[in-house]
Amino acid sequence: MPNFERLTEHTISTENVYDGALLRVNRDMARLPDGRASVREWIAHPGASAVVPVWPDGTTLLLAQYRYPPKRLFHEVPAGKLDPGDSPESCARRELAEEAGLAGDLHYIGYFYPGIGYSDEVIHIWAATNLHEVPAGTDEDEFVEPYRLPLAEAVARVHAGDIVDGKTAICLLRVWEWWNRR
Repeated sequence: MPNFERLTEHTISTENVYDGALLRVNRDMARLPDGRASVREWIAHPGASAVVPVWPDGTTLLLAQYRYPPKRLFHEVPAGKLDPGDSPESCARRELAEEAGLAGDLHYIGYFYPGIGYSDEVIHIWAATNLHEVPAGTDEDEFVEPYRLPLAEAVARVHAGDIVDGKTAICLLRVWEWWNRR
């Protein structure tokens, strides 16, 4: 096996360029593997959890939501960022309740990095089973429309290019695999 550690870059200095409510933008100087220095701009993100609810009949729930940056409607799994003091599990429980009006047993599926070229964000993937309704409560500036569909159909929509939110696509595919193996 090759020595991949030799590819590591080392931080020389960090400058905070922007500190917002959700994101912090940094400009670093990094020492490259060949000894030269280079600028690395990146976004610090608190991390997030995403949940795929699955009922015994194999249906799931997606949220229709308009997203401002790409200016279009997306179909997504319930998800949200970790608040200070949150664990990935407590975040998943909160988002499942707030956005979908559901609670249940959580099963940790794994994690992924959605934007490694510009962010340190990590999204934790959860499946939720043994579901029951609880009061929903989205944020005051958040508008979502939850709807149920077969998990197999949601996965087919990923492969057809109808579900194009990367977070949702990865979560649906990973949970689909878990669901079929259990």
